Amino acid sequence: MTSIVQRQQQPEAATALQALGVSPLMARLLAARGVSTASQLSVNLADLLPPQTLTNNNRMAKLLADAMNADKSLLVIGDYDADGATATAVAVKGLRALGAKVDFLVPNRFEYGYGLTPEIVALAATRNPDVIITVDNGIASVEGVAAANALGLQVLITDHHLPGQTTPAAACIINPNQHGCDFASKHLAGVGVIFYALLALRAELRERGTYSTTPEPNLTELLDLVALGTVADLVKLDGNNRILVEQGLRRIRAGVCSQGILALLRISGRQAQACNAQDLGFYVGPRLNAAGRLDDMSLGIRCLLADNPAQANIMAQQLQDLNAERRNIEADMQATANLSLDDINVAEQYSIAMYQADWHQGVIGILASRIKERYHRPVITFAQAGDGVLKGSGRSIAGLHLRDALDALSKQQPNLILKFGGHAMAAGLSIKLEDFDTFATGFEAVVRGLVDEADLQAVLEVDGSLSAVDMNFTTAQLLENQVWGQGFAPPLFYDEFTVLSQRLLADKHLKLTLQLSGDAQGSVLDAIYFNQVEFLSGSIQAAYQLQTNSYNGAQKVQLNLRHVAN
Repeated sequence: MTSIVQRQQQPEAATALQALGVSPLMARLLAARGVSTASQLSVNLADLLPPQTLTNNNRMAKLLADAMNADKSLLVIGDYDADGATATAVAVKGLRALGAKVDFLVPNRFEYGYGLTPEIVALAATRNPDVIITVDNGIASVEGVAAANALGLQVLITDHHLPGQTTPAAACIINPNQHGCDFASKHLAGVGVIFYALLALRAELRERGTYSTTPEPNLTELLDLVALGTVADLVKLDGNNRILVEQGLRRIRAGVCSQGILALLRISGRQAQACNAQDLGFYVGPRLNAAGRLDDMSLGIRCLLADNPAQANIMAQQLQDLNAERRNIEADMQATANLSLDDINVAEQYSIAMYQADWHQGVIGILASRIKERYHRPVITFAQAGDGVLKGSGRSIAGLHLRDALDALSKQQPNLILKFGGHAMAAGLSIKLEDFDTFATGFEAVVRGLVDEADLQAVLEVDGSLSAVDMNFTTAQLLENQVWGQGFAPPLFYDEFTVLSQRLLADKHLKLTLQLSGDAQGSVLDAIYFNQVEFLSGSIQAAYQLQTNSYNGAQKVQLNLRHVAN
């Protein structure tokens, strides 16, 4: 059962925004999301938080500049998701533009797992680097950093994940979430952190006179990659992140961006000149992620780094094929999970932990997300990792900080979880196969101690009614061009409609014609209800997004139904 709750309105803030020239509808929506001043509306790069305010960033810049002046070899070690891939691409492109000698290495998740492990350090050492730079990982790599130090390798960590109790003995760490960092935004993605490192490095090189006779590299050329990684990693789109994403989208729309992003948009059927944040999150991000889930993320990174459109197109097609394979694997796993869940009284549980011997390690995170969406409970799914070890991927609900829950369980049963890490809403871990039942029982007990039944009730926040006057293509375009995302939810309206017609599309989606109840003009609207096969009654109450729909040259407005109450 889903509870519909109207997002709290802020009339005074909305009035203030209208006085600044914001339309009444947009003022209402932005005010309900905490925007009330002109500064919060800014998408200018000049209003980004200053790079020097990121703790240790000036020191990081000096160490990188020293390494470059000494002609040292730098090796970037990334992560195998979209944030890690974009962060690696930004590091490589940015450092090369600034004059560094740099290459990259990304762990294969099936062979090495996550982060700067001693095994990855040993592999990195074969490349003969002088300095290792981590992006989107490293804050928990105590053993890996120790291994690198033992080999005489300097380690510089750029990360955004939550730290553990012990901090790695790296030469320098920048991470807005590390202990003692007072950076005003705690929501930078990994790609955002390395971008900030490059800004500080350029400033340091400027002070050293590097650009006295040569032009400075334009680091804004990296913002398309920063936008992609920020959206794909589902970090909160606070004001600082919204600036990064908006500026990146502007570059994509102008076509002055990564050939890889353009190729991934084309193969997804999206138009670069109309690209929005949802296109990055739902089309480009998943195709990029497919490389790390099923194969090797170096393919995705090479696609993002490609200068030649033809080469980018070839790699984008490979990513497209991998994503199609991922979908097939996911569908099979979902079917298996559904059979198991049908035999469980989920309503009596506060959490779900599942394992199947044939589940794919690279897809369990998506599976956990799908199950969480259906049952609104914290979910952890496991797959075999070999040698009697299971790797798990978890997704959580708003009421439970997943990493903290795993930390609590590890303190209660110190030998149960081999390793873990993550965020409030997502985490990864490893346990022994023989300990799965013990883990499931222990996790359930911890969750019961941290949440109550009200937290297990799915809540859908809506923005109230949308007037018939605003149900037009111009309004839909205006809404789509605004940066929405995690923590800055896209508008979801709630109204009553009469169903005029409905039919199945591709045997899995409901295509409808609706009329807004009480609309004196009797305007008729197209609507789509994805993954819905049962026909609706004549009168419905629906939560929906207003979207544009361009087909065969015709531009129309369409309602994307997200929840329906008959």
